[in-house]
This record gives sequence, structure tokens and C-alpha cells, in this order.
Amino acid sequence: MMRKNDGWHWDLPVALVLLSRLPLPRLPDGAFAAQARAAWAFPLAGALVATLAAGLGWVALALGLPVTVCAGLVIAAQIVMTGAMHEDGLADTADGLWGGWSRDRRLEIMKDSHIGSYGVLALVLGVGLRWTALAALLAQGAAGLPLVIAVGALSRVPLPILMTALPQARPGGLAASVGTPGAAPCALALLIGLGIGVMLAGGAVIGPVLAASVAVLALAWVARVKIGGQTGDILGASQQLAELAMLCTFAAQIA
Repeated sequence: MMRKNDGWHWDLPVALVLLSRLPLPRLPDGAFAAQARAAWAFPLAGALVATLAAGLGWVALALGLPVTVCAGLVIAAQIVMTGAMHEDGLADTADGLWGGWSRDRRLEIMKDSHIGSYGVLALVLGVGLRWTALAALLAQGAAGLPLVIAVGALSRVPLPILMTALPQARPGGLAASVGTPGAAPCALALLIGLGIGVMLAGGAVIGPVLAASVAVLALAWVARVKIGGQTGDILGASQQLAELAMLCTFAAQIA
């Protein structure tokens, strides 16, 4: 039976706690009783973070700052608001999947707080390519900012899907502590993400979504083969790859 404090109305605040470092009031303990179910709200949490970052981008554009500076500020704002958790996942995933020769060693590397060569290169390339693609979008002026929000929402859709589709590679990890969302939250997250994407980008969202799907499916296949499933780092990497794929595809569409 659902208790007083663990209703669906807590799902968005829980999603924000899980995916951001935004200053939120302390939630009641019962709000976290169904963390996995809250995964349907991940796209909303991503849209909120991206909206705040886009607001900073709008101010920067209005002040006449170069688009490269504006793009850097938008990316920096998102990194601050999320605590760089997705970037950290990308770096750990790169180090682990390519730095170890066995499943146990790969998981050990991914858990290690130190960063290796693969992780550094993944961060440099990931942030650099996102920055370049975003600058291309902002070269269109404020018209490029809604795409930032669309990408923010859609790039969080793979998280509940991978949490459900792939087994947990590390039983004691962060992803395992959240649980498995299941089909209904995944479907709702997909509908919300696509709805926001279509509302803000129209039919132009199709290509970016397909590109992101290919990138995430490739990551999921490699993770399944190399470590037997997903971890919190894999989930973070999926968000980064989805965001990168969508930004680059949007940039290609306006080139």
C-alpha cells in the first residue's frame, strides 16, 4: 500500500535529487520509497536544468558575447547544476570499458575515483564536441536555445530504459540502489521526452533522436558484452552520448 509521503507527486523532486545538485527543500523519507518509479520524470528534470542553462545563454547572447562564450556558459551551467555526474560517468565508462581485460577489473576501474587516459580523452572530446555543436546552434541566435531544452529532456530518456533493459552489473552500485523502473515509467519518460522535443523542435527532432538511439544502443551492447550490464557510470555515459549525438545532428541540419 502506498504511504502518505511516497505518492507520484514526489517523483519530480526525487528525480531532481537523483540527477541534479539544485538546492531543494529536504524531502520526506517516504518520498524515496519508490525511486525507480520516479525515473519517468527524468526528462522533466533534464528539461528544467537545460531551461535554466538556456536562460543564462539568452542573457549572454543579449549582452552581445561571442557565441563560443555563450555556448561555454550554457555547458558550464549544466555541469554545475548536475554536479558533473554525467561527465563523471562518461569518464569512468571510458576508463573501465577500455582499460580493463576482465569484467571484474573493468568494474574495479569504473569504481576507482582516479581518472585515466581514456577518461581524460573522453571528457576532452565530449565537452569539446558539445561546445562546438552548441556554438553552431547559438550562431542562429536565441532560436537555438529551445533546442538546448529539447536535448536536455531527450538525453535523459535512455536512463530509465537502460535501467530496465540491462541487468545490474554491480549489485551494490548506485543504479542498483535506485532499482528497476519497469515498462510503464520507461514508456512515460519516452512520451514526455518526445513530446518536449516535438514541441520545441518540430519534425527536426527525428534525426537527432535516431542518432542518439544509435549511440546509446552501441553503448548498451558494449556494456552488456564487457561488464554484463549497466551501472550508474553507464547511465551517465548514455546521457552524454545522447546529448552529443543530438547536438551534432541539430548542428548538421542547420549547416
